[in-house]
Amino acid sequence: MPEPLEGFADVNRYWDKYHGKYVAKILPGECYVTTNDELVATVLGSCVSACIRDKVFGIGGMNHFMLPASRNNDRQGSWLSEANRYGNFAMEHLINEILKHGGERRNLEVKLFGGGKVVGNMSDVGKRNIEFVLDYLQTESLGVSSQDLGDVFPRKVIYFPKTGRVKMKKLKTMHNDTIVKREVDYLDSLKQQPVSGDVELF
Repeated sequence: MPEPLEGFADVNRYWDKYHGKYVAKILPGECYVTTNDELVATVLGSCVSACIRDKVFGIGGMNHFMLPASRNNDRQGSWLSEANRYGNFAMEHLINEILKHGGERRNLEVKLFGGGKVVGNMSDVGKRNIEFVLDYLQTESLGVSSQDLGDVFPRKVIYFPKTGRVKMKKLKTMHNDTIVKREVDYLDSLKQQPVSGDVELF
């Protein structure tokens, strides 16, 4: 197994016989960046993943994030600022790790997935995640080369950072509620966590 970059040793990785490569499987709130010829995979419901790489040097990775739910349906003021900081951290962490390991901002290629309306009582979460990430990238002057966002289905995404290739499957039939339960649990955990630390792009 290739040595992971510093800070990513805790991410679950396994050998995929079909693709003949190691795969890092990320969960909500996680991120993985690699300089090796390995894959990054996740399953998305309401969450969004950005797949970003330096298309010249082949350094890239994926995040998996969700904005916390609004407080008392408050979409304005301090809550919105705090909520966006979760998304900001997820995006900046991914981009900064790529730049730190030799990537260049001018070479970045961005692909977006997720934001499905898959949880009934969280009907606006996917939409807000989509609105956030598109606004973030516009603010940072980073274009999107490919996207598959919204709809009502979970998605399985496999990303090839070396080449930029993405394999995506909409899960139109779910055999269990694992994806929904995972995201509900993650959303609940965000309610308990204080917003901490700002990360700035360099």
